[in-house]
Amino acid sequence: QVQLVESGGGLVQAGGSLRLSCAASGRSFSSYAMGWFRQAPGKEREFVAAVSRSRSGGSTLYADSVKGRFTISRDNFKNTVYLQMNSLKPEDTAVYYCAARDGSLATMTSWYDSWGQGTQVTVSS
Repeated sequence: QVQLVESGGGLVQAGGSLRLSCAASGRSFSSYAMGWFRQAPGKEREFVAAVSRSRSGGSTLYADSVKGRFTISRDNFKNTVYLQMNSLKPEDTAVYYCAARDGSLATMTSWYDSWGQGTQVTVSS
């Protein structure tokens, strides 16, 4: 497993942008598929975006609700995955979690092996 630490959350007005970072420990970062999930109060944790491990070409997946607004990327030299969030909406307010999976690209929370502690994103209207 890898250890994950998220950062970059905060309070932003609707229409604004934030970039979340997730720093991973370990020497095999490039072999993990990485995902971002979010959980709003009273709701289940939901998939946001994922990027495949490097040998799978770094392909990406997005939830329909964020497609065109959010971009996931990874820097294997820095052992970091990012989530660039633009055109934020109040409904994007949630705790955002980074997750790692020793396998192929996936959207289900149960398929991920390691999780960070989360970072709060609040979008005001």
